[in-house]
Amino acid sequence: MNKQFKHQSLSNKVAEYLKREIFLENYQGGDHILEAKVAKELDVSRAPVREAIKELEKEGLIETIPRKGSFVASFNEENIKEVFEIRVILEGRMMEIIIENDLLKEEDYINLEKLIEEMLIIVKKDIPEDEKVVELNEKDIAFHKYLWEKTNRKYTQRILKMIHNQLKLAMIIDARKEDSLEESARDHYKIIKNLRENNLNDLQQSLIDHIVSYNEKLMSRKEIYPNFKNE
Repeated sequence: MNKQFKHQSLSNKVAEYLKREIFLENYQGGDHILEAKVAKELDVSRAPVREAIKELEKEGLIETIPRKGSFVASFNEENIKEVFEIRVILEGRMMEIIIENDLLKEEDYINLEKLIEEMLIIVKKDIPEDEKVVELNEKDIAFHKYLWEKTNRKYTQRILKMIHNQLKLAMIIDARKEDSLEESARDHYKIIKNLRENNLNDLQQSLIDHIVSYNEKLMSRKEIYPNFKNE
């Protein structure tokens, strides 16, 4: 095997490990990431750890301060608000495009409903709550990504992919504040219902309710959708 490929593959695995630790809050905002400690934990050399840290810097999860070291990026309520605002605006426009162009077929609805069923299976799993939230988040992202990709809006998708990790982190923080993970998963049925009925107004409502569940004061429908009609 090519040594460079093997090294790259190993650094990717270290990056995935660190991401999961951050999402599980085993590493929190401001925590110092020590190369030697991570290398010892994973029984690898420091080189792939160094490469993994560089990758997570690019992805906005780690910040490196010269002569001080690498730290988990802090993510406060204002950051969450900004990420959710970007998501609601871009995803809301994608939903409009889906409805206007009748982009979803019955097969698509079946695939989306399967993802919701998989979410509900995760909710019932006998695993620690933090792990459940992270697994649920993966399916949640997959559900919305499925819809994003139907629009073929490459620049919009590119922006969402750029903030992918921040979006995941915001959603995980949000989910931890949820009273019911099952209810959060079932919220996706409302999105499907409004897509089936081509009901854009209710779709925008259900999208905001789903995305901004933990703090209703973060944004209003009027703030995001100036033409929103209260019916």
